[in-house]
Amino acid sequence: MELLFDAKCTLGEGPCWDEGIARLVFVDIEEKGVHVYDPGTGHDEFIHVGDYVGAAVPRESGGLVLALSHGFYHLDLESRKLSLIGEAEPGVSYNRFNDGKCDAAGRFWAGTMNRDESARTGSLYCLETDLSIRRVITDVGVSNGLGWSPDNKTMYYIDTSTQKVVAYDFDLSTGEIDNQRVVVEITDGSPDGMSVDAEGMLWIAHWDGWRISRWDPNRGTLLQEWMLPVARVTSCAFGPSLASGESPLYITTARSRLSSVDLANQPHAGSLFRLTVSTKGQPTYSFRG
Repeated sequence: MELLFDAKCTLGEGPCWDEGIARLVFVDIEEKGVHVYDPGTGHDEFIHVGDYVGAAVPRESGGLVLALSHGFYHLDLESRKLSLIGEAEPGVSYNRFNDGKCDAAGRFWAGTMNRDESARTGSLYCLETDLSIRRVITDVGVSNGLGWSPDNKTMYYIDTSTQKVVAYDFDLSTGEIDNQRVVVEITDGSPDGMSVDAEGMLWIAHWDGWRISRWDPNRGTLLQEWMLPVARVTSCAFGPSLASGESPLYITTARSRLSSVDLANQPHAGSLFRLTVSTKGQPTYSFRG
């Protein structure tokens, strides 16, 4: 486990590899900005967007698409200009967007949560490539990790408040889901962000669990786990494979709401970590709208 960048994120989240610019993109939700990080040079660019940013994904036509508090925006990386694509929850002040990811057809899936986690007021939305917004799941506590099996026939989803990872039958051509079932239950901390590797195994970040774990969703069994020196592990994403055949797994963390004693014991809370593993990841898909 390598400390890659001492970003001191308040709430680091949502890493994804942007192949178009060869950079790792991740967000700091509470500091209202996007990090664009070059692992080769260690150079980081922080773009402040003035609103809670739950997720950022590459856009095939350039720039990024962000899930801000209530809707979806395009961010031009050169001008730093934000352009509204569409609002999912206009006027719903008690919610904000949290995690999100694109499927292989280029749709952007992202979900909302109650800001103080006091009620199940969140939903999971799909931003279609025609820029329409579809609400897919309701009654969500804390919408979080997403992923798809390598054959694109299964979608995995985490509502952190349930302590579970659920799976759905997934139709890539339509984006429809069906047949919900529980595949993993987490007891060490709470399940947060997630990535799915090329073998179809789930990599799960444990909020207040000090770890990343790898699971077989077909059997519900824990395969491996790696400990971190920080409690609030938020998400993980694969980068491109290395010449050795190994792959980097980038891991975001948080320092939000930690006490001064906790911060003294976890000086690298909020940092970006990297784990080099023998497993390959799946490609990071861009938004095609």
